[in-house]
Amino acid sequence: MFVIITYDVGEKRVNKVRKKLKEYLYWTQNSVFEGEITLSSLAKCMSELEAIINKNEDSIYVYEVKNPRNIKKKVYGQEKSFETLFL
Repeated sequence: MFVIITYDVGEKRVNKVRKKLKEYLYWTQNSVFEGEITLSSLAKCMSELEAIINKNEDSIYVYEVKNPRNIKKKVYGQEKSFETLFL
């Protein structure tokens, strides 16, 4: 399935969350990741993230798309590719 994950976490945990999500998905914007992932990998990723975040302060939103053909993505302005910016 295709997922989009956004997060808003405390400054001390931002790098840990970003690094964890980079193991599973593509970083598309500052607090946004997206990509294809299996249900089991998503469950593992979320379990690992739950161990990092503070549930009283942080939030992670997961948008699951069962059929990615139903999504049309348009980028207005400069499309960012964080992978190439930092390599």
